[in-house]
Amino acid sequence: MTVDDSDPKGPTEQLRTALSASADPVRAEQQRAYLRSDLHHLGVGVPDMRRSVTRTRRALGARPAPYVLALAAELWSGRQDAERPVYEYRWAAVELLVQYARALDATHLPAVEALLRECHTWALVDPLAVHCAGVIALRDPAAGPVLDRWVADPDFWLRRSALLALLPAIRTGRPDGDRLTRYADALVDEREFFLRKALGWVLRETSTRDPGFVIAWVERNGTRVAPLTRKEALRRLPPEAPRQHDQEGPGGEAGSGTVRRGCRPPGCRRSDCRARRPSPHRQPSPGRSAGRRDRTAGRRSRGRPPRGGGNGQRGR
Repeated sequence: MTVDDSDPKGPTEQLRTALSASADPVRAEQQRAYLRSDLHHLGVGVPDMRRSVTRTRRALGARPAPYVLALAAELWSGRQDAERPVYEYRWAAVELLVQYARALDATHLPAVEALLRECHTWALVDPLAVHCAGVIALRDPAAGPVLDRWVADPDFWLRRSALLALLPAIRTGRPDGDRLTRYADALVDEREFFLRKALGWVLRETSTRDPGFVIAWVERNGTRVAPLTRKEALRRLPPEAPRQHDQEGPGGEAGSGTVRRGCRPPGCRRSDCRARRPSPHRQPSPGRSAGRRDRTAGRRSRGRPPRGGGNGQRGR
């Protein structure tokens, strides 16, 4: 592939042409409905997107950060018509910044921030936050104060980005425990779905290397932790693990027992969570299970999804 690299507009137009050649109208409608998007969608698949961006990046070779940011901005601003931006052009800009992330440093985070404020969807925010801003934060300590400002920003997408930018350090075994604690404490009372989900996600990743940190944080915050956050945070822990919130253990001492992963802390309306565990001496009723299966099958036969099914889940 030959690109005209004298001006970012040259590679931009060639990349847009490649993406348009991979368009799929059926997939476009599915993507738009799934993301609840107001943008114009071409319907490009993930392999085609990454292949096109990688081909462009290889043709360009190593580039200085200002050129990369200019190329991303040119892609981001592309429109299919006079009114609607194109989702795939913005996606390509994000993918380009991800592939060139090691050429950026903390001084370039304002440009990344400007894009994050215009994403309005987890599908663009998450890779930009994790694989671009997060990679910068891992390599450049000067990114820390920027993330600290993001986590207090009125825009919840920016608050989510600050939290997700901690993931690369967590995954490489170099977590910033102080910053993670401060961010988690600041966001624990959030009611926004995408923040609760992100908090659980980051804690879940942390639990694979430091389960004690996650257990301690969940116990310390008790009922303030949203059920969604708690579920995600404890997902990778063993089915039974020590919990400090046990009111009474087998020996009658507070905190001496264990509770299951989904158990609620003291103060919940369940007076004794352990009393509700399945007893080894009690067998489930086959009739009740069969009846539930029959009802589920009946819902499916009428074209209705089973309870809890469908595509209602949003984000990761």
